[in-house]
Amino acid sequence: MLVRRLVTAAALALGLFTLSACKYSDLMPANAPLPAALVQAIKANGMGVNSPILVRLFKEESNLEVWKQKTDGTYALLKTYDICAWSGKLGPKFQEGDRQAPEGFYTVTPGQLNPNSKFHLAVNMGFPNAYDRANGRTGTFLMIHGSCNSSGCYAMDNDQITEIFALARHSFEGGQRAFQIQAYPFRMTPKNMARHRNSQHYAFWKMLKKGSDHFEITRRQPNVGVCDRRYVFDQSAETVAGLSPTGACPDFDLAPEVAAKVSADETKEQTIAASMAPSEFAETANFSYRTGQPITAEAYAVEQHRREGYDREGNRIGRSSSGGSIFSGFLK
Repeated sequence: MLVRRLVTAAALALGLFTLSACKYSDLMPANAPLPAALVQAIKANGMGVNSPILVRLFKEESNLEVWKQKTDGTYALLKTYDICAWSGKLGPKFQEGDRQAPEGFYTVTPGQLNPNSKFHLAVNMGFPNAYDRANGRTGTFLMIHGSCNSSGCYAMDNDQITEIFALARHSFEGGQRAFQIQAYPFRMTPKNMARHRNSQHYAFWKMLKKGSDHFEITRRQPNVGVCDRRYVFDQSAETVAGLSPTGACPDFDLAPEVAAKVSADETKEQTIAASMAPSEFAETANFSYRTGQPITAEAYAVEQHRREGYDREGNRIGRSSSGGSIFSGFLK
């Protein structure tokens, strides 16, 4: 009788594995294939499965976008994912332990993919970059990872990070040496800039917006450099590579079409701000976290931006954890 049940369970397991693609990704998430629907979308948009990618993050909207390069060299949006959790408030990361998710422009190489993360899978964002170091900012292991639980990272659910990880893996297999992450506090529209113009980070965000504007206009990855402790964009790769992060910046000119957008958006922002009531401006979060001290449940609830349906440990609420294997009934 036991032998018959074991044989039945084995047959059922083989059938389920054959019919369900997700079983493979559960067992080998770092090597999981792209879903067929996503491959179809890639081809329908004039992209290649192994073509380069670019990632954009927006805190306030809790969105992660994956863009992919088309055959003409420009990037097009492939898919938008809802971020499962990010911690802190709008604004850049300053120091190790402040629980802030980074904002800025970061570079990911193949060595920054971690298939053995305790958070299912992880992509190291590359913080601190040259800008962060030039401004004395500290921190380590700032990731995009799974498990829907964040202490300064951008956390996705496990299915999402498996898919994002696969897109990154394919881009490297196609020859991309590194892909860019653009991490923003919000979508850099004139309306949002007007709403947040009273923030202490406003000047920093205006600087990031120039990089965003370059991408919005050209649909090409901006070359990002650092000089005089600030980001510069829209220059040649050779020019930005020769800059000193703490040295003086040469005279730079934005491309005419990018400069036109910057100017037009600033005018729109001024007009919008002039018509806004005081209550329409974004309020600055006033919670604080003392580095090295345990965070209280109340403070944790305020500084976490978590998708509904997940608990503090990143577990889905209501999902049973004690039901055993789907085959356990056959072995009783």
